[in-house]
Amino acid sequence: MSRLKFGIFLAPVHKPGQNPALALQRDLELVEHLDRLGYDEAWIGEHHSAGSEIIASPEIFIAAAAERTRTIKLGTGVTSISYHNPLWVADRMVLLDHLTRGRVMLGVGPGSLPTDSSMIGLTPTQTRQILEENLDLIVRLLAGETVSAKTATHELVDARLQLRPYSEDFEIAVAAVASPTGARLAGKHGLGLLSIGATLTADGFNALAQHWSVMEERAAAFGQTVDRSGWRLVGPFHLAETQEQAYRDVEHGIEHWFEYFSHVAAFPQFAVSGGNIKEMIDFINTSGVGVIGTAEQARAQVQRLVDQSGGFGSMLLMAHDWATPEATRHSYEIFQRDVAPHFQGQAQPTLDAAARAREVREGHAQAQLQAVAHMTEKYEQEKSAKN
Repeated sequence: MSRLKFGIFLAPVHKPGQNPALALQRDLELVEHLDRLGYDEAWIGEHHSAGSEIIASPEIFIAAAAERTRTIKLGTGVTSISYHNPLWVADRMVLLDHLTRGRVMLGVGPGSLPTDSSMIGLTPTQTRQILEENLDLIVRLLAGETVSAKTATHELVDARLQLRPYSEDFEIAVAAVASPTGARLAGKHGLGLLSIGATLTADGFNALAQHWSVMEERAAAFGQTVDRSGWRLVGPFHLAETQEQAYRDVEHGIEHWFEYFSHVAAFPQFAVSGGNIKEMIDFINTSGVGVIGTAEQARAQVQRLVDQSGGFGSMLLMAHDWATPEATRHSYEIFQRDVAPHFQGQAQPTLDAAARAREVREGHAQAQLQAVAHMTEKYEQEKSAKN
């Protein structure tokens, strides 16, 4: 496997009742912070109801974030393509691809909130059916084809993009939670995979290797190839210098996160539990869902995911408001400083260099002392000769 990449998956999940303009500004500032730290990616969600996930258009958010950042790649995480005309989805992403000089990626899914789809008269079953046909059309449009098709919600008549993508290899990833649907579609089209439920579902962790098997099987059936570098896993982390400090940090806001997934969002597959804040925090660590603790614990969790999956391309940290903005930014700094280098080939060379220097220190130290003594003696001789 090549260098493991790191980024965030920003739904976001904000506690209702606060100033939404300030919450959105905080999200933009977080992406700026990650860009400065050298994170590789940020994926932005699309939601329209339930009061917590308040970004309605990841494309608009990405346009704003792109003007504030330099190198971080920005993806829709995900565009609910069952809600949209597939022609306009492709067209908007090509526009963003040009505006960002190739820094955008398209993540697709059926739409996660039934309270979203119900407002436009669609059931969760329908959105999954529409996902497959709309994805097929989007892939064809981005390839430069002229498309005529009638879907359950739209009709395209000689539809064609007026711009080619800026990127030579425009990246698309399909979302997957626990079912094989996302992996099946990603394999069919030779696309990337966003395993959003990699650790958040009862079967997510155990299904990782199966997801890749489904992708390879479908890719072979349709004459496609898939690459593990395009596979992204999502999981929650919060780090501090000590586990005790990390626990204190997340007491700030973890309760709402649990309340949202347990009682508001209709995600029965997201098996989170805990009767009080202490139990909620303990659940994250003991269940394997994520890490609230130290860099060492985070390294172990990432390695566990690498081992279980057989290898993947990017680890996306689930963005959340568990801690204050200051503690949250510090957590990302710790992760980038003390976790990421161990999976990117940057940690071991410095450790090896320090070990080599330690092994030969005694000899070099003696040589240094000898050099000082030699120059001191030479100076004394020069003084004597002058007198």
